[in-house]
Amino acid sequence: VHAEGFAAGELKHGPIALVEEGLPVFVIVPTPRRPILHDKVLSNIQEIRARGARTIVVAEEGDDAVDAFAEHIIRIPATPTLMAPLLTVVPLQVFAAALAGAKGLDIDQPRNLAKSVTVE
Repeated sequence: VHAEGFAAGELKHGPIALVEEGLPVFVIVPTPRRPILHDKVLSNIQEIRARGARTIVVAEEGDDAVDAFAEHIIRIPATPTLMAPLLTVVPLQVFAAALAGAKGLDIDQPRNLAKSVTVE
């Protein structure tokens, strides 16, 4: 499964061309306490949905503005902006592990991962 992450501000600089019907897209929505950034990400979700993609949104509890734009919402507790990445990454990691397990892959030993040990 190809997966790629990028900043929401980069969507219109190329990645939007990869969005097609039925593609699942995870979107991490910033806190509504930062309204300009929040509104821009909601606009991105609308563009993604217009192309037929399925949106899975990670948003703060109480952020009802995302309800109209997301097919699935994963709620995280409201937290200071600098701490938000620590919370938003957890559901993404859980999803990745569940997907790998559903595909029958060994999540503890990814294929093509070279490990090396340097002994001095």
